[in-house]
Amino acid sequence: MLRRFITKDDGRQRPLGVTALEDKIAQRATVMVLNGIYETDFLGFSYGYRPGKSPHNALDALYTALLTRKVEWVLDGDISSFFDGLDHQWLIKFIEHRVADQRVVRLIRKWLNAGVLEEGQWSCSEEGTPQGGSASPLLANIYLHYVFDLWVQHWRKTKAKGDVIVVRWADDFVVGFQHQSDAERFHQELAERFAKFKLKLHPEKTRVIEFGFHAANNRKRRGQGKPQTFNFLGFTHICGQKRSNGMFTVLRRTMSKRKRAKLKEIKTELRKRMHHRVTEVGKWLRSVVGGHNRYYGVPSNQNSLSSFRFHVARHWYWTLRRRSQTRRLTWERMYRLVNRWLPPPTLHHPYPLRRLGVIT
Repeated sequence: MLRRFITKDDGRQRPLGVTALEDKIAQRATVMVLNGIYETDFLGFSYGYRPGKSPHNALDALYTALLTRKVEWVLDGDISSFFDGLDHQWLIKFIEHRVADQRVVRLIRKWLNAGVLEEGQWSCSEEGTPQGGSASPLLANIYLHYVFDLWVQHWRKTKAKGDVIVVRWADDFVVGFQHQSDAERFHQELAERFAKFKLKLHPEKTRVIEFGFHAANNRKRRGQGKPQTFNFLGFTHICGQKRSNGMFTVLRRTMSKRKRAKLKEIKTELRKRMHHRVTEVGKWLRSVVGGHNRYYGVPSNQNSLSSFRFHVARHWYWTLRRRSQTRRLTWERMYRLVNRWLPPPTLHHPYPLRRLGVIT
């Protein structure tokens, strides 16, 4: 397996595994068979990389739970280097719990122990599953199903004093609590649970915050300012109020870090395409802005969409002005280009309560 690296939002390098064509075919066929087994086992609050489930299904479930359940505290969780630290022995035990065919188990064990080729040097991998392989998302879900999902389901039935809501997408998860004592106890016991299976919560990204219906009033009464926010699947979730009646609602904004990274990527690519035809660059930018709108076009996020479009137009304007030293581009002509090629901010997703009600 060939090793490649991509840069993460925080500047670190994310290792990817590029599998051979034969392995891709074998892994895809094995995943199709195993999905039929594990889709009957996986719990409803697990959304990551499952057939028929998208990130917006997880976002809808989280939004609905925060508004309709008694949630006052939120644990924003992230597992540190999950795909790199996944223990092979535990994973094989979990698979053997449901898969009796040793030929399939032996094949998965070979994929896990295949190793990686980096700069011409082969190295054995004794832990972790490479991101990029067709089987990696399913293996990660199997591991967390036994380590996290089943344990959480049992914990909130037997130990929680109030309501507990859970939404998980791969190794990112959000757990909401009615009582602060439940949140703090869960945080401590979850760290101990993960340590047993050689996993570790990310110390900076995992935190318990006050977030919910009464969070703003309670913090104001204590003189602590506005409630903290948390990020999940590219959106920053904020305690807000409805304009109509002032009732509590959850506002979702595009993560500023994600938006800045995307704009920086567009700026770099525009420099490379500086001398391409305007129509060619316009078609490319239309697909980029349109794709951004289709994912981030949720209610209450119109301002972020408008800001993204404006900065894309500004980067394009300064790129076109650098093409010639004699004939400067005017903003009047630039507005015509923007209106022709850049899609306006559009909400592509309804309110979660409405969509989730239709689906369920």
